[in-house]
Amino acid sequence: MFIQILKPYLNMNEYYIPQQTNRTEIKINKSRFITHVGYASSVDIAREFISNIKADMSDANHHVYAFRIGYANTVIEGMSDDGEPSGTAGPPTLAVLRGADIGDIVCVTTRYFGGKKLGTGGLVKAYTESIQTALETLKTELLITKEIISIQIPYNLYNIVNLYFSDYELVIIDEEFAEDVSIRVEIQESNKDNFIENLIDKTSGKVKFIDQGK
Repeated sequence: MFIQILKPYLNMNEYYIPQQTNRTEIKINKSRFITHVGYASSVDIAREFISNIKADMSDANHHVYAFRIGYANTVIEGMSDDGEPSGTAGPPTLAVLRGADIGDIVCVTTRYFGGKKLGTGGLVKAYTESIQTALETLKTELLITKEIISIQIPYNLYNIVNLYFSDYELVIIDEEFAEDVSIRVEIQESNKDNFIENLIDKTSGKVKFIDQGK
């Protein structure tokens, strides 16, 4: 099942993502619940992650999954009960992911049946506990969206512009000295508009922005 939702966030350009794939396991009434959580920047990557877990643990009874791709105004979600009673596995797993405030995340909880039925309430509790346990030890890192800006600068403003660069956390990718100086810089997307506006003001509009892109 795939759901596309619209949801406002405080900062659409910077958010936390899984740093690496994490595996945890819990046992409930002899059933084993093994949860893998990882990073997925697209639905295709999430599907590949899920497929790999299924292939590696093909003897298991169920592979319940959920994912949330993105973090900004548009988030793509997916989930599956994978044979468990409807609503007892995928939805509670996705609900925990929604509350985790982590983007680009995919998880698969694999169940090896232990011979004792848990009932619908027991399954909801088990799958909820499984993903909560996995997230408790999941290492995350901050994803910062960056853009590349190409700037054309008159020679007499080169030193002034270089001093201005120090006010921002940016990386100079390359410089080309021809009729004017062309510089390509990489900057945080959240700082881009302010950077351009202030640079135009500082140089009285004598710089040109040739192209820009992610």
